Amino acid sequence: MRLTYTSDVWWKNAVVYCLDVETFKDGNGDGVGDFRGLTQQIDYLAGLGVTCLWLMPFFPTPNKDDGYDITDFYSVDPRLGTLGDFVEFMRTAHDRGLRVIADLVVNHTSDQHPWFVEARSSRDSAHRDWYVWSDKPEPDNPEQIVFPDKETSVWEYDEGSGQYYLHSFYRHQPDLNVGNPEVRDEITRILGFWMELGLSGFRVDAVPFLIENVNPRLANPHEFLADLRAFMTRRKGGSILLGEVNVPYKDLIGYFGDGLGDQITMCFDFIGMQNAWLSMARSDATPLVNALRERPRPPKDCQWAMFLRNHDELTLDKLTEEEREEVFRAFGPRKEMQIFGRGLRRRLPTMLGGDLRRVKMAYSLLFSLPGTPVIFYGEEIGMGENLEEEGRMAVRVPMQWSEDGGFSQAEPVREIPAGSFAPDRVNVADQKRDTSSLLRWFQLLIERYRECPELAWGTYTVLETGHPAVLAHRCDADGATVVVAHNLCDTAQDVELRLDGLERCLLTDLLVDGTLKVSEQGVARLPLDPHGCRWLRASPPEIPPEDASVKSL
Repeated sequence: MRLTYTSDVWWKNAVVYCLDVETFKDGNGDGVGDFRGLTQQIDYLAGLGVTCLWLMPFFPTPNKDDGYDITDFYSVDPRLGTLGDFVEFMRTAHDRGLRVIADLVVNHTSDQHPWFVEARSSRDSAHRDWYVWSDKPEPDNPEQIVFPDKETSVWEYDEGSGQYYLHSFYRHQPDLNVGNPEVRDEITRILGFWMELGLSGFRVDAVPFLIENVNPRLANPHEFLADLRAFMTRRKGGSILLGEVNVPYKDLIGYFGDGLGDQITMCFDFIGMQNAWLSMARSDATPLVNALRERPRPPKDCQWAMFLRNHDELTLDKLTEEEREEVFRAFGPRKEMQIFGRGLRRRLPTMLGGDLRRVKMAYSLLFSLPGTPVIFYGEEIGMGENLEEEGRMAVRVPMQWSEDGGFSQAEPVREIPAGSFAPDRVNVADQKRDTSSLLRWFQLLIERYRECPELAWGTYTVLETGHPAVLAHRCDADGATVVVAHNLCDTAQDVELRLDGLERCLLTDLLVDGTLKVSEQGVARLPLDPHGCRWLRASPPEIPPEDASVKSL
């Protein structure tokens, strides 16, 4: 096999682990997670096999929106530690071979940020044009309102200066105006500051809002993204932008850079994610198959980021109303499980009823779909949500390290889930000792994913299976092939796969012991358990099965 791994494209087959410092581990006993606690758990994360940590916002904040309302882009919130604690965390992470990216939340600031305090003090303020103002705003389009349970407009009247300011999200989060070159320069300085402290990139929050909701309009909004990417590459080759771009495929491909690959490095596949849930609700792979076949191939130096859950609601906004209701009925039938009329505020294990077979199959699907997998903290042990918390906070619960929680020596500020997903039933310590646990399954999936660069680097083909419940695809790169199949229903299935070019090859199972042989006609018969999954590496028949696996690159 001739695939080669180079450090400047490390993200092509990375495993990204998203966490909130506030809810991961308390290191000083005050009930709030912090950088000291996170640093104490670096070896756990390295042992899990993740290669990149994505930190949710850790900057000073009034905390009205879980840290996404920022008052200082150049510091650490005192509840979470100091810049010194951050640097020590970065040193330890790098020592264990982990890269770190952080949320870049520059679509807006808190209304308590000094920039906005000055901007609203006078129409002649030096920072006035750092935000978007209007004497008479245009009428609101209901589709513009991101949080319909909290806001009725994206414009808020400022009594002091007699104008309206734009807020794409909450009214306490006024939009920054990247139409102003001073704002664009400041954003570049923010990137440069944190890169000097060791970050390998940023997850860019709300990308379309960032470049579109500005005044004056940018002649070419995407030039700003290209400028950010170019700046980062000059400062540190191999640094990345991971974009939250929830738009249709035909519009999304431009965020990579219109074939040049010079803008967003990786974009989340929201369309694939939503259709994966529709497929699981129906026990029918067809919606996901259609999404994979429709999905455009990103430019050479770009990649799709694959996920099933994240720190926000599980948005289903790109499904039809009827399709969304199907997912609701299957995975969140009660109103308190739903949010904004378009999504669910639940974690994956609870949506799947705690059925370990289905949970394991779902994560196998995530890691094998073409792209870079992104997981949310606690997924590796099957943590649940706390529906007593408001809104999206339901899924942002303290990490469960041991039977008594293990998050803090004090009472956690965030309430820990009770019932069948409480720490005495779901925790790291117990699952480390259980070879059949979800944690051990995650470690196996990550190990196999890293051993199969075809999944991330190769060309994928969705295969005909003859059964609607079974999704099968093959990934090919430099003469090497991996074939993957998933059964989305609760009955066993035997499928026949046409594997052109693999006639008489052996297929070695990478998750359990066993081999299959492709017939002389290029057909493989593949048995699948209920909610079963198989990863198979193709090798010529003369190579013994035990030598067929590819070493990690």
